[in-house]
Amino acid sequence: MSVRTLAQELYALERKVERLRHELEQAPPPRKEEIDPGLLRTIAERDRLRTVLRAKKART
Repeated sequence: MSVRTLAQELYALERKVERLRHELEQAPPPRKEEIDPGLLRTIAERDRLRTVLRAKKART
């Protein structure tokens, strides 16, 4: 995967994390329980992709 593609995917995940955090802040308690696991998975994926991107950039 190219650096550019990784960066684009990372940007999309950053936006998704922001959107989910905003939803979590505004949601009533029962809905928060639905949003939280998705937010945690998205943050983990974002962090993993960020690490891959940094490693790929370091090699070039």
